[in-house]
Amino acid sequence: MDLASKRCKPCEGGVKPFTEAQARFYHAELGTWDLGPDAKSISRAFKFKDFKENMAFVNKVAELAESEGHHPDMEVKWNRLTLRLSSHAIGGLSENDFVLAAKIDALQQTTAFK
Repeated sequence: MDLASKRCKPCEGGVKPFTEAQARFYHAELGTWDLGPDAKSISRAFKFKDFKENMAFVNKVAELAESEGHHPDMEVKWNRLTLRLSSHAIGGLSENDFVLAAKIDALQQTTAFK
């Protein structure tokens, strides 16, 4: 399954979140993200050489999130960034979370900072 080639779909609620089995199936496609203990979120931590590099990546993630209409929770520290994805409208994970995670992984691979 090529998650990075998919697009996020609008999610206004009324859809059930992924079951733990569904979340684990999609999570297996990523490998770089951690599945939350309740299988309702995924997260990934990034480390950069300094604040400027971190913020450059944060801004790229923000542009990507806006273009997909799906936004991660971000915790920004001097040279660290933690992203957390969950579809808040449904209270758990959806395909959108895994699509955006795969796109963020691809973005990280194509940037000068890794």
